[in-house]
Amino acid sequence: MVRQKTSGSTQQAARDYSPFERALLNDFQHDLPLVPRPFAAIGDRLGMGEQAVLEALAQLKDEGVVSRVGATLKPGVVGVGTLAAMAVPEEDMERVAAIISARPEVNHNYEREDALNLWFVATAADDSALTAALAAIETETGYPLLDLRLVCDYHLDLGFTIQWTSPKRIDD
Repeated sequence: MVRQKTSGSTQQAARDYSPFERALLNDFQHDLPLVPRPFAAIGDRLGMGEQAVLEALAQLKDEGVVSRVGATLKPGVVGVGTLAAMAVPEEDMERVAAIISARPEVNHNYEREDALNLWFVATAADDSALTAALAAIETETGYPLLDLRLVCDYHLDLGFTIQWTSPKRIDD
């Protein structure tokens, strides 16, 4: 069963996924083909066309299963980034997470069980653009944030193997 992000929380997906969708979700978290038409290359590897890949990814994004498809670069190679955290009352979590998720500078956000309970990664072209984006997030949400700029980098693998199970049916 895939779990999907819904503005800071997770819920079980409501449907089963085709073998094609499962391969898209599981097999291409690493090593996206570095070619002019990567989705055509993925389609070739899966025996489908480029358009089928693009349509499937768009559907998965519409369903909230996929939030972003793209490269993740080593920090500082292109632009700047930061890890940020906020203390958000539980009753306001959905609203604040939705605001943060909507920002183009934000790669992902997640809820944690701590006083600083909403964390996110943000990137921008340069330091002043990142600072402005963080200030806008504080203004839009009404909460201060903790900006944890990179001091020393290390690799965190954000790819996860999905353990597939079929959804339970009412008549089971």
